[in-house]
Amino acid sequence: MNIIAQKLKFKNSVIKFAFKYGVSKAEKEFRVNRRTIYRWIKRYDGTIESLRDKSRKPHHHPNEHTEKEIKLIKDYKNNNKDTGLVVLWVKLRRAGYTRTIQGLYHKMVKLGIYTKAPSKAKKIQPPQVPIATYPGERVQIDVKYVPRECLPKKLKDLGVRYYQYTAIDEYTRLRYTYFCEEHNTYESTIFINKLIKYFPFKIKLVQTDNGTEFTNKLVWQAFGRDKKTMFENRLEELKIKYVTIRPHTPTQNGKVERSHRKDQERFYYKNEFKSLEDLREKGRRWLRQYNNFPMRPLKWLSPIEKLLEYQGK
Repeated sequence: MNIIAQKLKFKNSVIKFAFKYGVSKAEKEFRVNRRTIYRWIKRYDGTIESLRDKSRKPHHHPNEHTEKEIKLIKDYKNNNKDTGLVVLWVKLRRAGYTRTIQGLYHKMVKLGIYTKAPSKAKKIQPPQVPIATYPGERVQIDVKYVPRECLPKKLKDLGVRYYQYTAIDEYTRLRYTYFCEEHNTYESTIFINKLIKYFPFKIKLVQTDNGTEFTNKLVWQAFGRDKKTMFENRLEELKIKYVTIRPHTPTQNGKVERSHRKDQERFYYKNEFKSLEDLREKGRRWLRQYNNFPMRPLKWLSPIEKLLEYQGK
């Protein structure tokens, strides 16, 4: 018999004794305070289940959301149905919302306006890489195809393709993007020249995958593998150390890969580009938004704020 069942039987015995001999004698016999016995009697309806302890959980929490906050959340969610949790939280903060993102998440789940994400299977952790300790210590670079769905039919018929070069500083998450019609070692060199002018700090190390727009390490001709590309020569001139990730291991370039996923979810899905100039203009606006957006790994600072915090130290 479990402890709860034993307590219920004990309470039942006390009440029956009190009915037969009185509360005072029940108090002495079972050594239970008379107020407790009266409380049990008041609750008792003839069934043993009526003596089960009720929840002591408070009906209201002193820090629960106010009606004004709930209305604010519902209004913003209705007007931003396709917006993710983080973006919605940032918009609410700008409107005066002061709760944490965890508090917003739990409240939205309770209100039934946000579906709780299913737990993911535990992944095998990749090998640990050194963590950057200052801006420019490690910069990840990668190239992304601009989705063809973002181009009008006229450009698709002409076979036009656009590419996005991306660099992200591992410490501040500050990012720079460049759009072009080719991805080769020449465009990579143009990109690195633009990058060193954009970043307000010196770059110590650059990391890329093994694409031929960056390096010849994996070209099929054996005689060409030792030949450095224009991109590699330019990095040598700039005295920037250059490393490549292990082949077929994109997780080692995870920060820039993650930023590309954000591009797909928040930039490309809703835009169409009539020309390369149009893509570059919209890309500049998105870059400003990205670099001023709070991020969880930065303890909800934006890349710009993280850089300013470091400079302040």
